[in-house]
Amino acid sequence: MRGKYGFDPYLALIVAAAQVVIGRGASWGQQDFREPLDPYAFGLLLVGPLAILLHRRFPLATTAAALAANDLFLVGGYAYGPSFVSPAVLLFLLVTRGRRLIAWIMAGATLVSFLAYAWLMGNRGLLHSVWILTFIMLLMVLAELVRIVRERRAERERTAEEEARRQASEERLTMAQELHDVLAHNISLIHVQASTALHLIDANPEQARTALSTIKTASKEVLGEMRSVLNVLREGAPRAPTAGLDRLDDLVERSGVHVTLKRVGSRPLPSQVERAAYRIVQESLTNAARHAPGSDVTVRLEYGEHELLLTVSDTGGTDVPLLAEAGSGNGIPGMRERASALGGTLVAVPSGAGFKVEARLPLPEETK
Repeated sequence: MRGKYGFDPYLALIVAAAQVVIGRGASWGQQDFREPLDPYAFGLLLVGPLAILLHRRFPLATTAAALAANDLFLVGGYAYGPSFVSPAVLLFLLVTRGRRLIAWIMAGATLVSFLAYAWLMGNRGLLHSVWILTFIMLLMVLAELVRIVRERRAERERTAEEEARRQASEERLTMAQELHDVLAHNISLIHVQASTALHLIDANPEQARTALSTIKTASKEVLGEMRSVLNVLREGAPRAPTAGLDRLDDLVERSGVHVTLKRVGSRPLPSQVERAAYRIVQESLTNAARHAPGSDVTVRLEYGEHELLLTVSDTGGTDVPLLAEAGSGNGIPGMRERASALGGTLVAVPSGAGFKVEARLPLPEETK
């Protein structure tokens, strides 16, 4: 019953009990000039609760029936008061359930019927008419206020849900980008180092051992990153600390190419800028290892007042590219998207015999 009719059955019982109790008290207090309650009067008082029970399916008919029962109760000469409860509740429900036009029409009909009855009874004073109008207006205004509060609350909830979905979508996109960068870099590194190890395992076992050690470290890192991302997707678990420029030296050491790292200046950076800069360097080194093996790579970070200038350039490969056919085609567009997301720019162009990637990432003013 609760699932189909909501709270209406309980409200109907409450109104029925209230009308019976108020009716008995009002009948006793008005026994000198009003008729005592009889079965017919109690039957009229029960029309209102029945109308409340059926109100969701027949809003107009049930409200009209309750108002008609109220008029008959008054015309029958029974006590003032108990018959007013059901019409008031039904008018309130009409407004709060979005039937505002019907509610105001029925409120007008209620006002006309009350004034007509008062005039028939000889009570034609202006004060009495104003009192009736005031009571009905207060009821309707209160119902409108409740409706507005409910609608605003529902709108806030919808906005919060949409924002939560948007943030979840952005987080998934960020994780997809991070997963792509990590996989592309580490798998490319593993491939390069595995090829090196196979080539040198007989002629230079020590160098082959170094390559295998690099493969072990890279595979451990990529597994850790994948586990972190999958935990977030599956359980919403906290992520491991995001890669930042403090890990740049380790990235350079494991890149598989000869890298010179230069830093000009220093200042604290927002986490999103650090993450983007790290991933751009990582992807650039991956591309260098894939397409220009044997080249010399220079990574330069210039910490400006308003931007971080990041340059990764190589001199061109001296060996046959090991992974030229394995590129996904998403590396440079992905780097460009990372820079654009922060309001920056990224340019990737040939430079002499090699290639150069230059990113400008805006920085907030440094607090002093």
